[in-house]
Amino acid sequence: MAIVFRVLFLALFLLAAPLLQVARCESEPDPDLDIADQAEGDIGLVGEDVHDFGEEIFSAAPGIETLTVFPKNVGKLVTAGEETELLVGLKNNGESTLNVIAIKASVHLPYDHRLLVQNLTAQGFNNATVPVSAQATFPYIFSVSKFLQAGTFDLVGTIIYEIDQSPYQSTFYNGTIEVVESGNLFSVESVFLVTLGIALLIFLGVWVRGQIQQLSKKSKRAAKVEVGTKTADTSMDEWLQGTAYTQSLSSKSKKKK
Repeated sequence: MAIVFRVLFLALFLLAAPLLQVARCESEPDPDLDIADQAEGDIGLVGEDVHDFGEEIFSAAPGIETLTVFPKNVGKLVTAGEETELLVGLKNNGESTLNVIAIKASVHLPYDHRLLVQNLTAQGFNNATVPVSAQATFPYIFSVSKFLQAGTFDLVGTIIYEIDQSPYQSTFYNGTIEVVESGNLFSVESVFLVTLGIALLIFLGVWVRGQIQQLSKKSKRAAKVEVGTKTADTSMDEWLQGTAYTQSLSSKSKKKK
């Protein structure tokens, strides 16, 4: 079992070396230190009860190193509303065994960390001890709100631990993540936009049809008035022939000449 964990932690460092940010604590690591030769720490079971530390902030213990890996997720893509996993590697170069209590994280706006977007769920651990000169890997599964708009945000992750019954914390990740929308074909926003587009097309069609009908009615009315006038004038001429009215009209036309 010990060999398996040593290999896992070594692979974690090898994969993370060119891509990941390493959050280092007060003491600098020994460049000649061979991680593969170190004893591994116990990976604690995830606990159901997580102590609520609130906004309390602890200092980092000397000699503690952390790093972060997003498994099979080099781009650090986080789908809104879905679970995302990251691995926290912790190495104890201190003088006492440490007990890992919990991992917590929060999402902030990238241009101002004072603007908190969301506090993510804290994850507790039971029997998670890391002896001196040992390392261990801890999984952290989180999900951002499904209502969070797609874009770039800052993720701040913290691991909380105890040494000699004194609480400490180390920031294992303080960098950007890319939040993307869920891959569902029909989201609330897309359904709304499609419905709005269909309603606008129907309204436009009804309006165009009404305009055509009005133009058609006007043209029919104009044609009827023109034909009726000619018919009436012809019939009037026929009925008034030989009367005093036609004679007066003819005398007026002669005077004009």
